[in-house]
Amino acid sequence: MMSRLVFCLFFVFCFSEFCFSQDQPVAYPQEKHLANIRQLTFGGDNAEAYWSFDSKKLVFQSNNPAWGLQCDQIFFTTLNADLKNKKPQLLSTGRGRTTCSYFLPGDKTIVYASTHLDGDECPKEPERVPGGKYLWSVFDTYDIFVADLKGKIKKQLTNVKGYDAEATVSPKGDKIVFTSTRNGDLDLYTMNIDGSDVKQITHDLGYDGGAFFSPDGSKIVFRASRPKSDEEKKEYQDYLSKGQVAPTAMEIFICNADGSDLKQLTNLGKANWAPFFHPSGKKILFSSNHKSTRGFQFNIYMINLDGSGLEQITYDGVFDSFPMFSPDGKKLVFSSNRNNGGTRNTNLFVADWVD
Repeated sequence: MMSRLVFCLFFVFCFSEFCFSQDQPVAYPQEKHLANIRQLTFGGDNAEAYWSFDSKKLVFQSNNPAWGLQCDQIFFTTLNADLKNKKPQLLSTGRGRTTCSYFLPGDKTIVYASTHLDGDECPKEPERVPGGKYLWSVFDTYDIFVADLKGKIKKQLTNVKGYDAEATVSPKGDKIVFTSTRNGDLDLYTMNIDGSDVKQITHDLGYDGGAFFSPDGSKIVFRASRPKSDEEKKEYQDYLSKGQVAPTAMEIFICNADGSDLKQLTNLGKANWAPFFHPSGKKILFSSNHKSTRGFQFNIYMINLDGSGLEQITYDGVFDSFPMFSPDGKKLVFSSNRNNGGTRNTNLFVADWVD
C-alpha cells in the first residue's frame, strides 16, 4: 500500500516541508502499551509488515533505494535479521509494483498482489497537482499470486479484469479476503485459499479495503469511504473510472465474515484506516489523523467493537500506522516516521504489547 503510495497502502498526507520529521526518539513516554520498541528497517518506505502463523517471521513491502528498488517489492525477514546492513530475501519478482503480502498456513508460502504480468516497469502514480486532491492509484493490472519463501510463484489466484489486491488470510487458515473492482466498484470479496468459491461481501458504493479477519475468523474489519451526496458520488465514480481514489475521508467498518451485520465502528472524520483486531477480538487498533490540524499527522488508536473507549496508542509527530499483532498476541509491528533523521523514510518497528 505504499511507495508514497499504492494500495493496502502507505498513507501519509505529507506536503512540502511538513513531510519531514526531525530525528526523534524510538519510543515516547506516553506509549504505555508498547515496551522494548526496536527499529527493524533503516531507509525508504517500509510498511504492511505481516506476521507468520508462528509469530516468528514477517513479510513486508519496501521501496528502499539502497536495495535497488524503484517501487514497492515484497521481502521476508526474521526478527533478529540485520536489515541495516543486509538486504532481506526478495519474495516478489522484482518486476512491476507489488502490495499487501500475507502468510498462508504452514508459513512456507505467501500471497501478494503484483502488476508484473503487465510489464517490468513500475506503473506510474498520478502527479501531485498543487492544491489538488491527494490520490491513490487503483491499478487494474494487479492480480493476486502465491509464492514460496524463495520467491518462486506457485499459483495465480485471480485472473479477471480489474484491480485485485489487499489480500489477507483468516487465522483459521481457510479464507482470504481481498478488494476488487471486478463489479465496477471497490468492494470486498472472500475466497478459499486455493482461489475457489469467490463471494462478494460488501455492496455499498465507495472504497472498501484493507480488510482483516478477527482472531477467530468470524468477523472482518476494514476501512471504507462512503460518498453520500450526488456530487460526492459523481466525484468518486469519476476518479475510479481513471483508476484513482481520493482517500481523505474514510471510517472503520466491521461485519461478519460473510458480510452480514455490517456496522460503522468510527465516526471521527478525516481519514481512519489500517484497522487490525486486538488479540482479544474485542477491540480494534487503527491509524487516524482526526486530531491533526493540518491532516498529515497520523497516530495509532484503539477502540472497542461498540465504538466506545477510544484510546491513543502512539504519539509520533508525523506518522504511525499499520499496527499488526503477532498471532500469539505478544508483539506489535507498525510503521513510523519516528527516528528517521529528518528524512522522508518510513520504517518498521516492533514492540512488546502491554495490556
